[in-house]
Amino acid sequence: MLFANFLSDLAVDLEEGRVLAQWAQQAPRKAWLLRAGDALVTPGSLSEEFRCYVGALTGVARERTAVIEVPPAGAVPLARAVREAGLTDRVAGHARQPGTALLPTAPDASAVAFARELGLTVFPYATVDEAAAALPVTMLLNTKAGFREAATRLALRLPAGRACRRPEVESAVRRLLEQHERVVVKPDRSAGGHGMRFLSRRDVRGPGLSLGSVGGPQGTWVVEEHVAVAESVSIQMENTVSGTRALFTGAMRTEHGSFTGYVSPLPPSCAHVAGELEEWGLGLGRHLAAHGHLGPFGLDALVDVNGVLYAGESNVRRTATTTPHAMVTRLTASAGVPRPAWSVSKGRTRSAFGLPEALDRLRARRITFDLERGEGVVLYAGAPQDGRSWRYAVIAAHPDGVSEGERRLREALGIE
Repeated sequence: MLFANFLSDLAVDLEEGRVLAQWAQQAPRKAWLLRAGDALVTPGSLSEEFRCYVGALTGVARERTAVIEVPPAGAVPLARAVREAGLTDRVAGHARQPGTALLPTAPDASAVAFARELGLTVFPYATVDEAAAALPVTMLLNTKAGFREAATRLALRLPAGRACRRPEVESAVRRLLEQHERVVVKPDRSAGGHGMRFLSRRDVRGPGLSLGSVGGPQGTWVVEEHVAVAESVSIQMENTVSGTRALFTGAMRTEHGSFTGYVSPLPPSCAHVAGELEEWGLGLGRHLAAHGHLGPFGLDALVDVNGVLYAGESNVRRTATTTPHAMVTRLTASAGVPRPAWSVSKGRTRSAFGLPEALDRLRARRITFDLERGEGVVLYAGAPQDGRSWRYAVIAAHPDGVSEGERRLREALGIE
């Protein structure tokens, strides 16, 4: 049972309901994980045309899966939204299927409690008690301050900085600016760049420092030197009962610290950090395993203009790249592409249209995903609500093919 609980306090405080609701619009991408007999509990609707599109590429007809759409209930966990919508019995009906486990997007306390209520385990834990025992480290390592503490213990290279409470942020910023030209201020529990501020000495000349409402009046923040970034990179890892292993690496595309896309593997400009990045990921994985965590996690880092790697943060959950990677691996398996290159991104088209027209445009350029070749474009989140803000994946046998595919896709869809 795939549990698309994007509305979770694991990555961002639930008070930040607006940004969580935006992220929940990506819930349709979880359809790429569905196999026969699976159910998806989702806060976003999946159109029939999108489900048929997914089924045609995965080989799993929509009739062999179940989708339970949960109406919006405000900034509350998905489990609570299920109850308020009167859908608990329907979800429980699927939970009674033998061998069913809950696979949450965010393994938070609400999801674990819901699994216990339904009599399910939480994948990949053997028991719900094991999942519950891992909650403290999962919650801590999804915070900026918790990561800095763990990274220091593991001897990972970090930007100069410190964690502090909100009333101390301004003085911490001023002290750090005495030694560095710019600093970055990050709310403790934030993802995708939400709430981050980049400040220079000019920005703090006057009294008072406005941080908005993120984090609350006494929340924790991290203040760090601003590294002159050449690349933002990440490695996605997985803890299993057999140990920690690396899944994939890549470079993040960002604007003002916010995630806008991803390309894998690491481009040549930063490929030299791959070994150190994996070493750090393995060390973090062992630390997490020692505290009971199983499942995926990611380590984000920065490569500065001198080619030096700095640790940034950890994401102990399924991230914006975990499901696309699983989709890529699944769709390229039959073509025998050993190490596919791929990217995910988003773009805004000049005009609005639906999924059928978008696919027609891709077919006209002969760039729709081809199962036999294991290459092409996948509109992995379906049609956007506004008909213009499309998310897409480009898959190729080699990195050069990804660049060419992205260029042809932008032309085909008329992306601005």
